[in-house]
Amino acid sequence: MYILKKIVTTILTTSAAAVSLLFAGVLTANADSTYTVKSGDSVWAISQKFNTSMNKIESTNNIKGHFILPGQKLTIGTKSTTNTATVATTTTNNTAAKTSAKTSSTTSNASSYTGSNLQSYVLGQMESRTGVSASTWNTIITRESNWQPNVVNSTSGAYGLFQNMHISGGSVEAQVNAAVALYNAQGMQAWAL
Repeated sequence: MYILKKIVTTILTTSAAAVSLLFAGVLTANADSTYTVKSGDSVWAISQKFNTSMNKIESTNNIKGHFILPGQKLTIGTKSTTNTATVATTTTNNTAAKTSAKTSSTTSNASSYTGSNLQSYVLGQMESRTGVSASTWNTIITRESNWQPNVVNSTSGAYGLFQNMHISGGSVEAQVNAAVALYNAQGMQAWAL
């Protein structure tokens, strides 16, 4: 009799916990979140963290040009759902998508350059080391060198992806290091932004 009572108690406790989590998921799904920007954050990184789009974060918070500041409070809107089954399915799908996104970002945003991951390596390094969004760096590199790491401006002598005038050669890693140093010294004005 004691074993049967223990099994029934365990089943009831587990069921109550599952129902609590489901209702907590419903409450969370219907509420907007507030996020305080930390040093090094970007709109892109925050959108990935909350599984939403950059456009949604920027339009909700009236952000222009991906410009955010540490300490700034952002409202992160979530989709409102009243159907419990839909919330459970969405939560399961979102968890799978986040796991997949983490795996792919770990793979594509490698910490070292392999020769086949030029854009993901450079954009990941620049965003994490400067706090400026990957999309801004993509725009700069596309404008400056069209993603050609060994291009030299015949007039000015500017070299590489970032068309840096302070180097005349070097690996992709060296170009990233030089661009970070230039950013630290001059900010975005080094690229006329």
